[in-house]
Amino acid sequence: MDRQVDISAEQFISQMRQEFEESMRKLAAAVNAAPNGQWINASECPVRDIMNEFKRKAYQKALQMRVDAAEGDFSPGRPQDLQENAEQGAR
Repeated sequence: MDRQVDISAEQFISQMRQEFEESMRKLAAAVNAAPNGQWINASECPVRDIMNEFKRKAYQKALQMRVDAAEGDFSPGRPQDLQENAEQGAR
């Protein structure tokens, strides 16, 4: 029977905090680097790229945490289970 494996939002946030703060620093720097009169035109693409990269890293981290949680939940079975499976063999 498959059991739903969830990740902890608090652990996810904790593990992503440094990445979030770094991304927000880059975003602020991109907006600040835009010259007067060109704030949107000069910063829109760099900000989009920064946020896309953060989104990719966040999604990747969440998926990896879920995979890790599922692997930790996996039990390969008892030694007698292995023997029973070995005895079944091919038909």
